[in-house]
Amino acid sequence: MNPYTTLIIDDEQLARERLKKLLAGFQKTFTIIGEAKNGNEAERLIHELEPDLLFLDIEMPGQTGFELLSKLKRIPIVIFCTAYEDYSLKAFDTNSVDYLVKPVKLERLQKTVDKLSSLKNNLASSNLLQAIQDISDKKQVRKMTSITIKKRDKIIFEKLENVSHFEAEDKYVIVHTEKGEEIIEQSLTKLENKLPDYFIQVHRSYIINTHFIKEFQKYFNSRYLITLKNPQRTTITSGRSYNESLKKWMEI
Repeated sequence: MNPYTTLIIDDEQLARERLKKLLAGFQKTFTIIGEAKNGNEAERLIHELEPDLLFLDIEMPGQTGFELLSKLKRIPIVIFCTAYEDYSLKAFDTNSVDYLVKPVKLERLQKTVDKLSSLKNNLASSNLLQAIQDISDKKQVRKMTSITIKKRDKIIFEKLENVSHFEAEDKYVIVHTEKGEEIIEQSLTKLENKLPDYFIQVHRSYIINTHFIKEFQKYFNSRYLITLKNPQRTTITSGRSYNESLKKWMEI
């Protein structure tokens, strides 16, 4: 099999140089035919050179890697390179694409090469675009870093990292922090859709900050007792319908 004609697309020159040095050790797998420092430049090169494979950074000036791919009529094999691990990149962990976290390590690149050796012809471009759309949508809605609390004639911005959990009560939601409790006029469902991934709903009345979880204990009727490491040492009983998401988070 001929080597994959390859483009390296990354706005950081050092990252491009490092990757080129690593790829030099896999000349039977990759032939580098060009490099681009942003999405606009990459788009032009892809149309001109029609590479088999892209090493593609996600966050770049001009347009992101996701935006670039959404414009292409034919999507090459894509190996994402990113400094961030919060993009749910396992959604791309199929037999047609891969992802590498920067700085790229030789051992991890070897796994990519092994994966390419068993690559099937069907690149499933439509599935890739759908995964990109799902992650982009998720990134757009999950930008909250603080919660807005109205207190008399003041508006307080409480950092989410200081919130141990949210508790639904009647038409309100109680925000629990190390300083105490505050009430906001917002439904738990609407709030859950905006919170970052380190918050998880464990009961129809509770969303907790996983950074505050001290321990889980099995409880009767397939539920869990969750103890938080807030000053109150709050204990919350999970709802049965949230078991699967809890098990997934605990990786059991």
